[in-house]
Amino acid sequence: MSSTKIMKNIEASKVLNLSELVDYAPGQVVSKTIAQIPTVSITLFALDKGEGISTHTTAGDAMVQILDGEAEITIGDEVFNLKAGETIIMPYGIPHGLEARERFKMLLTVVKD
Repeated sequence: MSSTKIMKNIEASKVLNLSELVDYAPGQVVSKTIAQIPTVSITLFALDKGEGISTHTTAGDAMVQILDGEAEITIGDEVFNLKAGETIIMPYGIPHGLEARERFKMLLTVVKD
């Protein structure tokens, strides 16, 4: 096992509220990387109303967990409206994107083969 710290920007051995670890900023998409290794990335995001991430594909399956607010997520030709406490998987190879109809925070986990 490597001695390199994998988790970053987050305290260990402490109970945390993930939605409090990233702040909203007017007119912006704010992100905070929690882990980044070749097979997994974990990132917190806060998106202001009207902001989004344009349609793209990822190198692995991407799981979105909505922590606060509401998001519109498009996967292929389907549109999903998610709110706090809900999760969706954006499968590898299928174009997806998202937009903040209301501001929202999410935890994004991408797992690559």
